[in-house]
Amino acid sequence: MLPCTGRIEESLLLKAFENGADGVMVIGCLEGDCHYVSGNIRARARVKRVYDILETINIGAERIRMYNLSAGEGAKFAGYANEFVDQIEQLGPSPINERRSADSKPAPQEEKT
Repeated sequence: MLPCTGRIEESLLLKAFENGADGVMVIGCLEGDCHYVSGNIRARARVKRVYDILETINIGAERIRMYNLSAGEGAKFAGYANEFVDQIEQLGPSPINERRSADSKPAPQEEKT
């Protein structure tokens, strides 16, 4: 649990993918309305760096997204979450998970004649 999205590190976001996430959403308070002054601005910059990393390593930048919402925007949050889930479902499993799945399948056995 983080007191502010400004405390989220790139390594934590990347670890989510390493641990099996197909997509990651970061939800911060509205820009200009951060309790910690500019935490959400720092978070957006970190998400952008991870976005660039995911694009570079061919996992797909569209698998991470950041939104800024107030605590009273539950319906908007639900809409963003549903939209993001739909996008991730269309993309399918992340290349990391596809690789893990392929690596965990037993090798085909040769038939003896």
